[in-house]
Amino acid sequence: MQLLQGDLFRDFPTLRFVIPHGGGAVPYHWGRYRGMSLEIAKRPLEGLLNNIFFDTCVYHQPGVQLLTTVVPTSNVLFGSEMIGAVRGKDPDTGQYFDDTKRYVDALGLSDADRAAIFEGNARRVYPRLDAHLKARGQ
Repeated sequence: MQLLQGDLFRDFPTLRFVIPHGGGAVPYHWGRYRGMSLEIAKRPLEGLLNNIFFDTCVYHQPGVQLLTTVVPTSNVLFGSEMIGAVRGKDPDTGQYFDDTKRYVDALGLSDADRAAIFEGNARRVYPRLDAHLKARGQ
């Protein structure tokens, strides 16, 4: 809420925050934050989305689904833990919990949205990385 009340991104327009683990509780409270933004800051919450991004490091298909339902895919970056952070297999699916790519693959996104989540958004958020990769022909 402090981000809504302050001028941080006005003062630092190129500052970007990447909120890990799907934004934690943020997707669940998106409607509340939208309402408070209009009431407190007199501006839409979506105005902050030029500077705030969320990763997909969520070990649950419904969590990733909720994230990509309430947050525009242009603000979602693929995220995973180090290999073995959650070593076990889900007894319901037989898949490893930390295989976060499969959750994004199962969303039924367009090719453009998938490309944005898996690469394009990271290149926008990290322009020096993008420049480095381009210099290497990637």
